[in-house]
Amino acid sequence: MVQKQPKPRPAILGPGLSDREGTGILTGLRDLIDNIANTSPARLAFSAFVVVILLFTGLLTLPASSASGESTPLHQAMFTAVSSVCVTGLTVVSTATHWSFFGQLVILLGIFVGGLGTLTLASLLALMVSKRLGVRGKLIAQEAMNNAGRLGEVGTLLRIVIVTSVVIEGALALALIPRFLVLGEPFWQAVWHGVFYSISSFNNAGFTPHSDGIVPYETDLWILVPLMLGVFLGSLGFPVVMVLQQNGLNWKKWNLHTKLTIQVSLILLAAGAVLWAVMEWDNVRTIGNLGAGEKVIHSLFASVMTRSGGFNLVDQNQMESTTMLLTDALMFAGGGSASTAGGIKVTTIAVMFLAIVAEARGDADVKVYGRTIPQGTMRVAISVIVAGATLVSVAAFLLLQISGASLDRVLFETISAFATVGLSTNLSAELPPSGAYVLSALMFAGRVGTVTLAAALALRQRSQLYHYPEERPIIG
Repeated sequence: MVQKQPKPRPAILGPGLSDREGTGILTGLRDLIDNIANTSPARLAFSAFVVVILLFTGLLTLPASSASGESTPLHQAMFTAVSSVCVTGLTVVSTATHWSFFGQLVILLGIFVGGLGTLTLASLLALMVSKRLGVRGKLIAQEAMNNAGRLGEVGTLLRIVIVTSVVIEGALALALIPRFLVLGEPFWQAVWHGVFYSISSFNNAGFTPHSDGIVPYETDLWILVPLMLGVFLGSLGFPVVMVLQQNGLNWKKWNLHTKLTIQVSLILLAAGAVLWAVMEWDNVRTIGNLGAGEKVIHSLFASVMTRSGGFNLVDQNQMESTTMLLTDALMFAGGGSASTAGGIKVTTIAVMFLAIVAEARGDADVKVYGRTIPQGTMRVAISVIVAGATLVSVAAFLLLQISGASLDRVLFETISAFATVGLSTNLSAELPPSGAYVLSALMFAGRVGTVTLAAALALRQRSQLYHYPEERPIIG
């Protein structure tokens, strides 16, 4: 007589959760992400950022995250989480004094993750859960890197993005750590500050682990130069960095995106430095009492940081009104596409400028460097500009009602939030919770909204079997 063996009981993974049920949940999650990726890449990017922000908000509300050991209020934790993941740098509490080492580590991790970008993050999420990238997932990743490679190379390119970030940030840290040691900081504190500033600068975040920021180092080129270099490289974008890795400074081998990004970035950098210097040269509240060499350093540093870096050497409230307006314009312009910078992006500005020149000349096509820019690209550029201006206008209106502050301060803070810059007139810290939520939403929209809109327009193109007769309305 054969005795029946008892059936093995399913392993318990948690309270009331069996191995089979756990596998079913993971399969369901994988299928859900696959479905979102196949139907709406923009929604996947949006969802990825929401999940990451909620996770970091939860971590920052923990008592272990604050220096006092008490739980941080929700609006402050959420604002900080959004600011770090959206690589902005605006703060409602002091990063150095309010947060513990664990809290600062959470912020730094949020900066690194958020700096990878919305579509890159969405692609990695799909890759981690599904263990593979389907055709749609590869299209998402390819779009995230501005079509920098063929579909078969996307997995490799995603690894290159992460490796490039780590290598550049490591090099910046190695440049900064010795200086902090020379300035008398203990070894581990110098290491922490070097790593923090390297990640914060390359990702254009603008967070500082010092209570007085980098103002004490306003003449220290050993610190200022690596920060400027990190911010500038981060603002170019991964597609440009990869082209530079492959082709070096050989202009002829650069693609059109790389040429436009670097050219417009250098123009804005030079013009911004000159104009900032002219406007602030005799302002005793900022740089008026400094020597000529120090004034030049301040001007160049300000021009680099206003387009998304967020570090500052002078009190933004003490600048001339014309300088604040110049800063608003540079912040709104931002950096390169698929980069850690914000704003409407320099290629958007380049495309619209070229379209205006073509219209003035009466050219049928928009041409540059032997290439014709498609009409669809110009529609995306217009959409990004209009969407950005609308978001800034609505948020500024709400903050004027909530805070009662002057228009110049509100507009400055609003554009800084939308463009994920982080320069501040300290209005963020003065706002009630409702104002903090408005700025949080604006930072999120600035980091995700216009990029997602551009990606959605680029990846969703309908074939049309008919064409209405053309009729041109009067413009201008």
